[in-house]
Amino acid sequence: MSPATPARLLVVDDEPDLRTLYELTLLREGYEIDSAGTVAEALEHLRAGAYSAVITDMRLPDGSGLEVLRWLEQAGRPEKALVITAFGSAENAVEALKAGAYDYLTKPVDLRQFRLVVGSALGRVTPEATSAPTPTPAAAATALRLVGESPAMRAVRELIDKVARSMAPVLVQGESGTGKELVARAIHDHGPRVGQRFVAVNCGAIPENLLEAEFFGYRKGAFTGANEDRAGFFQVADGGTLFLDEIGDLPLAMQSKLLRVIQERSVRPVGATAESAINVRILSATHKDLSAEVAAGRFRQDLFYRLNVIQIRVPPLRERLEDLGLIGARVLVRIAQDAGVSPTPRLTPAALQTLSRYAFPGNVRELENLLHRALAMAGGEWIDVGDLGLPDSMLDDARSESQFNLFEAPLPAAAVAEGLSLPEQLPSDLALYLDEVERAILLRALELHRFNRTAAAASLGLSLRQIRYRMARLAISAGES
Repeated sequence: MSPATPARLLVVDDEPDLRTLYELTLLREGYEIDSAGTVAEALEHLRAGAYSAVITDMRLPDGSGLEVLRWLEQAGRPEKALVITAFGSAENAVEALKAGAYDYLTKPVDLRQFRLVVGSALGRVTPEATSAPTPTPAAAATALRLVGESPAMRAVRELIDKVARSMAPVLVQGESGTGKELVARAIHDHGPRVGQRFVAVNCGAIPENLLEAEFFGYRKGAFTGANEDRAGFFQVADGGTLFLDEIGDLPLAMQSKLLRVIQERSVRPVGATAESAINVRILSATHKDLSAEVAAGRFRQDLFYRLNVIQIRVPPLRERLEDLGLIGARVLVRIAQDAGVSPTPRLTPAALQTLSRYAFPGNVRELENLLHRALAMAGGEWIDVGDLGLPDSMLDDARSESQFNLFEAPLPAAAVAEGLSLPEQLPSDLALYLDEVERAILLRALELHRFNRTAAAASLGLSLRQIRYRMARLAISAGES
């Protein structure tokens, strides 16, 4: 389809008057429209051809709009789906977003908002588009910082890939220092809004009397000191993503105002008489248990439902110690570059063993701070136990050493040479003998890292291309045992 060809939309609603209203509104925007009054009619249209988007009511005479969404997903179709729900049906909206809807609208539908949401979907997808956006340098850089090959981190990355494609609100849950903002940035960078602004807000750092002005902006003269108009976080993030960090710290009065903005998709700056439409994706994060906060009356249940459509739990570092070696190596590369230190120092096996016995209450952020200090103390190519500054009283001897073997660090080349025992009888074919030694070392590294070639290569000081070449030359298969 050429760029000049108008987008083709399918509107599904059993009420003729509403269907006609939606059709006329979209025709005026230059779209081609087909319509259906039932699930069966909708599926018949979809089997007959492709659309840019499908707009469906939730309640239909022969079923639910969710059936249309599920059919699209099972068929692997690229159409964006927009769902229309009854006013106050937060549960329906949540269910639709979890089923793969790009976004939702509530009845009675505001036509300005209707055009905005449809335009948001169609402005970033064509009928030929795949379900995933093209990777960008920003997405690649963010992915590099989400280090770890543990099952928990793989699950986090898989969820990021899934939720990045929609407008569904995401709640990132995790302890302080686990990288919640990094996860939110990854969702933004892997989604259709990657070229737009990502605005991060620490809800707990803003004085209560300034919250409304900071979030929604204000007009000149609205209060003492308001000498000019100023945009709030929502206006600045318009078209992009607004990340509300530590959302659990918002006072109840502000929670009510935030809920209204999310529902109405419009804001009224302090001192203004009219509202302005906004197009923002909301991501939020907290270290608190919001379910418990709701039960205690400190967090609004309706706002919780709106924000917690999809939840991503970021595991604490102590639950993924097998990633410690990879994270430490990546952090050291970054801070060594910032400090102008070359070559990048590496952790000795004893240092890594010591780190594995520490609980890391501050998680990855604490590890970064600790390695900053260790880098300054080491003054050489290797960071040892004494450079870490961790007293024995802070270490847990009960931690399993067998678990530590999963991320065992490589020995320094000098240490290997010193401890090397030569065979009693010299080999008659040195090249073959060295190949066998190299093969055994590669296999051990691959097994330690569960045959993740990137991690195994890093542990041996090789690039991914180098380990691939060596594996091919020595006939090592990807899952050899």
